[in-house]
Amino acid sequence: MRYFKLTIAYDGTDFHGWQVQTNRPTIQGEIASVLGRLTQERVFLHGAGRTDAGVHALGQVANFKTASTLSAGEFQRALNALLPPSIRIVGCDEVGPTFHARWSARGKTYRYRIYRGKVVPPMIWRYVLHYPFPLDEEAMRDGARRFAGVHDFASFAASTGSEDDDQERTTERDIFSSELERSTDGEELAFTVSGRSFLRYMVRKMVGTLLDIGRGKLKPDDIDRLYELKDRSKSGPTVPAQGLVMVEVRHDEAFRIV
Repeated sequence: MRYFKLTIAYDGTDFHGWQVQTNRPTIQGEIASVLGRLTQERVFLHGAGRTDAGVHALGQVANFKTASTLSAGEFQRALNALLPPSIRIVGCDEVGPTFHARWSARGKTYRYRIYRGKVVPPMIWRYVLHYPFPLDEEAMRDGARRFAGVHDFASFAASTGSEDDDQERTTERDIFSSELERSTDGEELAFTVSGRSFLRYMVRKMVGTLLDIGRGKLKPDDIDRLYELKDRSKSGPTVPAQGLVMVEVRHDEAFRIV
């Protein structure tokens, strides 16, 4: 057997998320289907994270194993020839058998874009949340910084759908960095957050909380109180998916085959 790592970019607008679903187009399903055609095998594709419907990626990572003799470069060229143009394989590497896109990951970075101008340019409307109304951006920046560190993010996560699973899961997460910045043209706010791992809807709830801070519904130091409350009904709303992109997944370099 041989083992491969894929680095994937995609526009998630027309897909029902990453994970395979019956009779619905998904990123994982599209790529696995093409890999099956190329290898004449049933290929199991493992992703670094399950992005939700409408969420995009610049650097999603996945891995698979195969008995095929195709090289990494041949896999990349063939996949890009056969996949829809909204999914691109931006990198393909042959790796060792211990590499796993999810379990070998050392960190992930997400970015959420908020467009602040009056009219959203048609080229970007699929990738931003439009919010042209007044916001206290300095308070939002203060709030964003308070996400960094090791905290219990139960107030910033969606339910798993199972009460038992909700009680058993660990909601403590280590956030390496968290910041809110204006774009160089001044038209956008971008919330960028990096951490070891994230809970479901966590980044979108964090952004919703920052918007509530900007609107004056919450104060920056309320974030510290929300850690203690562990009540997702007290934090901000879950913002729409289209503004979110998985920017990068970081792994140790030890997996590479020299």
